[in-house]
Amino acid sequence: MSTHQPPMPQAPAAAPHWQAAPGGSYPGYTSPIPVVRTHLGHAVASEWTKIRSVRSTIWTLSVFVFLVVGIGLLVGGLVSAHASDASMSGSNPLSFGFFGVLVGNMCIITLGVLTTASEYGTGMIRTTMTACPSRGRVLAAKAIVFFAVAFVVTLVSVSFVAMVQSSMLSGSGAASPSGGDWFKATVGVSLYIALLGLLALLVGSMIRHSAGGITIMIGLVLAPLVLALFMATESLRSVRDFLFEYSFPSQLSVFYDNTLSGSGPTGWDPLWIMMGLTAAAGAGAYVLLRNRDV
Repeated sequence: MSTHQPPMPQAPAAAPHWQAAPGGSYPGYTSPIPVVRTHLGHAVASEWTKIRSVRSTIWTLSVFVFLVVGIGLLVGGLVSAHASDASMSGSNPLSFGFFGVLVGNMCIITLGVLTTASEYGTGMIRTTMTACPSRGRVLAAKAIVFFAVAFVVTLVSVSFVAMVQSSMLSGSGAASPSGGDWFKATVGVSLYIALLGLLALLVGSMIRHSAGGITIMIGLVLAPLVLALFMATESLRSVRDFLFEYSFPSQLSVFYDNTLSGSGPTGWDPLWIMMGLTAAAGAGAYVLLRNRDV
């Protein structure tokens, strides 16, 4: 006679605390890890970490400060030592800061292109887009961080040069700058240079190649003025005047009340022109970024 007993029915295992029992309603799973909805501030913090942790930023900004301050003080010293009261009568002492900014803006252009294009060269852009799938947010964060850095560094540099030059030339017959002159030669110039660098950043985003983007930007800045210098025939006079008036160096000189031509943009017109160019480039960069693979 068999002594085998049928197995006793076992009670169902207790459901985990996050899982509803059979027949009950499912309350949902609560992760023990805090879930935070990302926003533009997180992307800005990420881009700030990247831009301040790469050596190219330190080198390009250091060279920019060296050129702006070094050339500015050198020109101011030479003018102060050799200019007479008659030759300086009525001139704006802040205008001599133009030369250092004209040369130093190449560093801001280079950094702007590298901020976006270098990530495509190294493949880092894939990691960036994986961490932040919103491509428009990534582009906006890069633009905000770069513009802020370029504006602050330029403002500090040109303000220092303006104060030293004004002190150097105060007793040489030069006119005393007004508050508007100071504002244009410091804040106005800084906004213009920061927007020029932002334009380079957007061009780098569209080109996706560091050398190509830098070459295009240098051509945009210098080519119109160089071409105008060699248009000596009368038939090309209207074209020559247009290139002189709207070249980047000529528009930059407007902020120092020292225009390269007797006509063209005046006052704050160069800033509005640069804002329009940057807005158009931003729209193009956004469309291409949305429609192309990384």
